[in-house]
Amino acid sequence: MASPLVSPEELRARLGGVRLLDARPGPDAYAAGHLPGALHADLDRDLSAARREGHDPANGGRHPLPSAEAFARQLGAWGIGPDDDVVVYDAAGGANAASRAWWMLRALGHTRVQVLDGGLAGALAAGLATETRAAEVTPKADHPQHGWILPTVDASAVDARRQSPASKVLDVRSGERFRGESEPFDPIAGHIPGARNVPFAENLGPDGRFKPAAVLRALYEELLAGVDPTSLTVHCGSGVTACHTLLALEIAGLPGAALYVGSWSEWCRSERPQAKGA
Repeated sequence: MASPLVSPEELRARLGGVRLLDARPGPDAYAAGHLPGALHADLDRDLSAARREGHDPANGGRHPLPSAEAFARQLGAWGIGPDDDVVVYDAAGGANAASRAWWMLRALGHTRVQVLDGGLAGALAAGLATETRAAEVTPKADHPQHGWILPTVDASAVDARRQSPASKVLDVRSGERFRGESEPFDPIAGHIPGARNVPFAENLGPDGRFKPAAVLRALYEELLAGVDPTSLTVHCGSGVTACHTLLALEIAGLPGAALYVGSWSEWCRSERPQAKGA
């Protein structure tokens, strides 16, 4: 399996041979300029079921997963089949929402997908140009799928895991949000009792690229403290930036952690216990 990351320099040499997805949120940035041939993968429209009629953040969080069937249909509409190489990028070091798209493709069984390390800024620095015209696409049949095959957990499982010494729960939001000092998106500030906090920004170096694999491995082995990565649950506010840390764990050679898709946006709207402070 190829590395989950591709450098801007490598991408420049492969342009024309990969399907590019621009995962920046909203249509405006894409319309203003995107990498040549890139299609827009919108977080609310394509990478979640946030626009589903009757969507309630208390059941699935602010960005619940669409059905595997719906995402397989969307991949076909983008002209992406199982033999296509896909590169996803955004303008936030992969956090919003390139890593979510990467996770969803992997969770559907598509292994030929990478995140552009350094994102759009890295691509521009490497000499790649942008264009404003919408990319043309030849649709394909729905992508093959057998449901979501990467591990996810619901709130009840998280409640059990947070109380078990054999597992760990990781919150990747900023320290301020974890401690309950601020909450810009959800009605209640705080965190899941028993969760640990390693902000997803810790995955990136000052250049906006992911830290080396050995550095990431040391960071998360310290967090795990002997717990197997398959007993780790990762969450954030709504299951988007959590995928950034799932990608970092993959880079570090520590795969297998579960995604709590509903994350704090679902948990805080329930009657389950909540905590503040460090």
